[in-house]
Amino acid sequence: MSLVLIVDDIAAMREQYAYDIERLGQHRTITASGGAEAIQLLEAEPVDCLILDLEMPGSDGFEVLKTMKQRGLKTPVIVYTGTGNYDRCVRAIKLGAYGFIAKDEPLERVINEIENALAWSRLRNEVARLRRHAGEDSPLIGDSRAMVALREEIARLAVVPSTVLILGESGSGKELVARQLHEQSDRAQGPFIPVNCAALSEHLVESELFGHEKGAFTGADRARNGAFSSAAGGTLFLDEIGELPAPVQAKLLRVLEDGKVTRVGSSQALKVDTRIVAATNRNLEEEIAARRFRQDLYYRLNVHVIGIPPLRDRLSDVPLLAEFFLRATCRRFGVRPKSFAPEVFDLLGRHDWASNNVRELRNTIERLVIACCDETITGDCLSTAFGSGHGAGTAATIVGGSPGGGTTVSLPGTGRLKDLKAAAERQIIVSTLERNDWHITNTARQLGLADHSSLLKIMRKHGLKKK
Repeated sequence: MSLVLIVDDIAAMREQYAYDIERLGQHRTITASGGAEAIQLLEAEPVDCLILDLEMPGSDGFEVLKTMKQRGLKTPVIVYTGTGNYDRCVRAIKLGAYGFIAKDEPLERVINEIENALAWSRLRNEVARLRRHAGEDSPLIGDSRAMVALREEIARLAVVPSTVLILGESGSGKELVARQLHEQSDRAQGPFIPVNCAALSEHLVESELFGHEKGAFTGADRARNGAFSSAAGGTLFLDEIGELPAPVQAKLLRVLEDGKVTRVGSSQALKVDTRIVAATNRNLEEEIAARRFRQDLYYRLNVHVIGIPPLRDRLSDVPLLAEFFLRATCRRFGVRPKSFAPEVFDLLGRHDWASNNVRELRNTIERLVIACCDETITGDCLSTAFGSGHGAGTAATIVGGSPGGGTTVSLPGTGRLKDLKAAAERQIIVSTLERNDWHITNTARQLGLADHSSLLKIMRKHGLKKK
């Protein structure tokens, strides 16, 4: 269920639009009486579409469009006018509006325009994501026998509508395999929604997956879609499925059996057309024996199984991956292209990559690009990078961020994996927000998120509010 913001200085007009859009379009709505209030709501709420009156006192629709452009707010805008002056609408389009309507348009036409704007926004975000991530993190590179077999298996199962379970160690590329299954399927034009089950709060996991009704629990001031509904017509990727609490496993089993979801606080089951791809680095059969995972859910998930080979089992692919990551990292950091000395490939091939597979290799190459000042990366540089690991049981420091400004996150050496992940994510978000003076759009851009709404949703998950 998308959130639509209606901006009009005439209260009766905006309230009538809000009522009709909720009734006919099944969207949630909020309203604003002027341009300044609209900008505040856009920066504070995950608005999916904006309906904007052009003729308003003070900050009119044109000022709103200019401000949105200056602040990098990419919410699709539909402008409307009661004057019949379409030259003004054309001017609004040139300022970045998606489309325009007249105030006397039939509501069916308005709803259709909203749906088109939402579809356009999803497509734009997906294209931006693909451009952002193209070539930066692809474990599917390689000509080893294991990788050839993996690509053939993906192509075979992509056209099958059944559930797929992906098995692989941490850092082996489970999400990228899931994306390939989606992009090679007939659902490729639909959304791909990844959910890390290990990062979900135990109290909100049902809401995140299945959605909730207004007032279902404290803080549920609006109804919202869950991941299943958001992925309708596409693919829902449930990463770290073994981390789901037992009660949620039971509800997930029912969804897989019936193809229907029931929001928290509701008794009405809603039909969803969503393909499920799940992944785990755990041995689910051992989890079943320990009574931590439901056997019947396991049988529902493993209709088709894809096993991702660890990097140590395809070391012949390391040179190709290393060269690939080297080029991608140099481009991303804006440094002059570098190359490897011949002995580097021998050293890389002798490492077991047991800590984090392809992700460990990528991080190693990234450290080398930063640490090595010369255009040629030598074996000495690599030995230094390998020698900088952390000892067992010590505190770990994660360093990341964009060139010119790092983010340092200190974590305890022990603790549950999902708690450590959540703590790391929260610290990274807070640190980047502080570095950008809590400017939401700039922070989202620096973190590589699709838009400011994505950051607002993550902040809400961690209980963070804009200062």
